[in-house]
Amino acid sequence: MAEHRLRVGVAGLGRAFLLMMPTLVRHPNVQLVAAADPRAEARTRFAADFTANVYASVEELCADRAVDAIYVATPHQYHARHVELAATAGKHVLVEKPMALTLQECRAMIQAVRRAGVQMVIGHSHSFDAPIVKTREIIESGTLGSLRMITAMNFTDFLYRPRRREELRTESGGGVVFNQAPHHVDIVRYLAGGMTHSVRAMTGAWDEMRPTEGAYSALLTFENGAFASIAYNGYAHFDSDEFMGWIAESGYPKDSNQYGTARALLRAASSSADEVALKTARNYGGGEAPPAVQERRSHQQFGVIIASCERGDLRPMPNGVAIYDDVSRRFEAIANPTVPRAGVIDELCNAVFFGRAPLHNGEWGLATMEVCLGILQSAREQREIVLLHQTALPA
Repeated sequence: MAEHRLRVGVAGLGRAFLLMMPTLVRHPNVQLVAAADPRAEARTRFAADFTANVYASVEELCADRAVDAIYVATPHQYHARHVELAATAGKHVLVEKPMALTLQECRAMIQAVRRAGVQMVIGHSHSFDAPIVKTREIIESGTLGSLRMITAMNFTDFLYRPRRREELRTESGGGVVFNQAPHHVDIVRYLAGGMTHSVRAMTGAWDEMRPTEGAYSALLTFENGAFASIAYNGYAHFDSDEFMGWIAESGYPKDSNQYGTARALLRAASSSADEVALKTARNYGGGEAPPAVQERRSHQQFGVIIASCERGDLRPMPNGVAIYDDVSRRFEAIANPTVPRAGVIDELCNAVFFGRAPLHNGEWGLATMEVCLGILQSAREQREIVLLHQTALPA
């Protein structure tokens, strides 16, 4: 597929773009040709880094005839509108998680790409990670019997990274349910076949200065009889990367001696404006942003994941999959990635160039968001929520 090049424009040069940038730079089937962002410093750097067109608005980006596809990495509350703009302009779409904030918005996005005859992929989520994909392959092989249970947990400093005020309001797409649960839900839905039946959940909001969900714990049941427990805590105390050999979510090694740095950085901010300045400095175009290309040592990970089958357990790790069966413990290694998150672009390019239906399409994204919204509803109403809009993995 090396002869195919997808000319990509980026809508939003914030944190999400910074994480996806190594993929977009290294993938042989992508050429970055344009970007839109309201920050002049981000536009200036992008134009210099990629010799590309830059715009102050997404509308201008969508009008650029040199753009084949748009990566929508704007704040969550704008995803639906910006996908509809891109699709109406005839652009294929890669849209960051969460897909949108309501099921109505998700449906509007699906309808927009259908009307326009363009492709849409929802990602990045950690269900693209090679160790997760390998775990699913082992489950599907049947060598360990049927999948029965998934246990997943992640403890991070998410809530104490510098935030804009809207990122601390649930109604604007803030908090860990909108930001982190899509990863967990995508992983367990992918491993279990996709068809979630119900969710029962609790959420935690324990810091009045960060007044949104910082934690959740949920039990998901699936139509095939499997069930999954997912737990996330973003309150910056225990760090589950300790269980991952101190490989960070990004795949980079982490210094375990840097405990408490997130909270310490926030203590230096005496106002909301100071916190926004800290965030801006770490974003693309800011003085503390990393370079466009960095070396990556391992695959990305999203905390401890254990898939329990009838005759063994599977644990995806940053470098492969640990297998615990009836008689032995072994490890199936996976070579380190040369292009991080390559699966995201592969899925989009296969859809655009060869008409292969993407797994992480609009229907899949809507089903994931139904579970995430179900977590919020279940916690609020203190009851089990039966799900109605799920979709299965393709056979």
